[in-house]
Amino acid sequence: MTPWPFAEPPSEERLERLLRDEGLALRWWSNGPSDRYGRHEHPYFKVLYCLSGSIRFTTPAGEFELGPGARLEIPSRTPHAAIVGPRGVRCVEAARP
Repeated sequence: MTPWPFAEPPSEERLERLLRDEGLALRWWSNGPSDRYGRHEHPYFKVLYCLSGSIRFTTPAGEFELGPGARLEIPSRTPHAAIVGPRGVRCVEAARP
């Protein structure tokens, strides 16, 4: 996990630009408070930024609490689960080949 490195808060436009500058196709998603994702994995390398709210991911490498601007990279085939924080969450993610 990488915290937001800039003084100004993240915006949709800034996060989209960061991912597109890496040549990645992105998609936005959001969830309500306390929503959960059970343990699962993806066949692709996942790059994710949190725009607002919070979400906690559990991986074999540990637990990662993401807030606004935080970035998480999850290698392909890595089992992970997540729980959304008390104010919901809005994130953008992309698959890295």
